[in-house]
Amino acid sequence: MIRILIADDEPMIRAGVRAVLATDPGLTVVAEAADGHQAVELARRHRPQVAVLDIRMPGTGGIEAAAEIRRTVPDTGVVMLTTFGEDEYILRALSEGATGFLIKSGEPEELIAGIRAVADGAAYLSPKVAARVVAHLAAGGAGARAGRRSAARARVEALTARERDVLGFLGSGLSNGQIARRLRLAEGTVKAHVSSILARLGVDNRAAAAVVAHEAGVVPVPPDRLP
Repeated sequence: MIRILIADDEPMIRAGVRAVLATDPGLTVVAEAADGHQAVELARRHRPQVAVLDIRMPGTGGIEAAAEIRRTVPDTGVVMLTTFGEDEYILRALSEGATGFLIKSGEPEELIAGIRAVADGAAYLSPKVAARVVAHLAAGGAGARAGRRSAARARVEALTARERDVLGFLGSGLSNGQIARRLRLAEGTVKAHVSSILARLGVDNRAAAAVVAHEAGVVPVPPDRLP
């Protein structure tokens, strides 16, 4: 059973998240918080496997709470809930070590998949979030965008052909099992490829690797067309 903490200053959002999670018998909500400070205290008390935090909350925000939870309750993975228009917050959360990023308006299945991925020690970057991050990074102009794409492609060139295939689907937000089915590989083989990809790209988690995949243009499936 995966134990989950929910933190959002809007009761309706918390109720919606709780209702979605209740559809999966393998998930249970052990605590709810209305702000970041309360989220940190409840995380320390209940030791959930995953904390689902709204990025913007009154007082202590989600990013600050994420950093404190990762520092004081390191076994708790953090999933950030975001909305379009919060790109700069997404980038800050990524730098603070959050391991999951989901859009509030996304599909319920994506919320469950993201929580399960983070609980398993992986990272989950919603394809729509990845696309927004890349769009934000590209806002500096055509020259800056071309430079980042060139740098990302150079990093991806260091991968094997199979690793590039895996990276592309990783950037689409697919799990190891989904990638394995797409490429007709054993899931353990995909896991080994992902570990190699992270090392070769010099990134810490799947979320950061997904950003590289989008910048390099190797994502094969548009985020809005994912099954």
